[in-house]
Amino acid sequence: MGKIDMRGTTICCIRKNGEVAIGGDGQVTLGDTVVKHGGRKVRTIRDGAILTGFAGSTADAMNLFERFEAKLDEHGGSLMRAAVGLAKEWRTDKYLRQLEAMMIVADKDNTLLISGNGDVLEPDDGVAAIGSGGGYAKAAASALVNHSELSAKDATRQAMLIAANICIYTNNNITIESISKESQP
Repeated sequence: MGKIDMRGTTICCIRKNGEVAIGGDGQVTLGDTVVKHGGRKVRTIRDGAILTGFAGSTADAMNLFERFEAKLDEHGGSLMRAAVGLAKEWRTDKYLRQLEAMMIVADKDNTLLISGNGDVLEPDDGVAAIGSGGGYAKAAASALVNHSELSAKDATRQAMLIAANICIYTNNNITIESISKESQP
């Protein structure tokens, strides 16, 4: 039996006017079958100070989530240093190199996309998206950021809904978490 192709995630992050929001859909598929409509792929950590969103295999994403939290502990809560540490470990560790997932992490100041290729990328325009419908969500989010008065949270919701209307691996059961500079100590 060959490898099972798991799809079904769109994660979108928008940073605008002192607010950052990450949204994720709830659809999880196994091959060509939807197995769950309400998966939660977006989480907050550090008492809501850091947002995370994962795309890829669920087990792989959870493994990365745990390792990212450990890297935060190791680097005194520094988002950038933890992300670089995770990407370095992910790229060099024989076991981790096999993981099929990506993640977006954000705090009040930074948005970072982390991949297994050792990439830690900070988007120029405050918009990042990953997963099956990531391209659709990013295009919609960029347009909404530049041509609407929507807040980061509302623009994220709209971008996710647009992606859900196009990508067959994305549904409209959307979870959004957000933080703003004003609400952080």
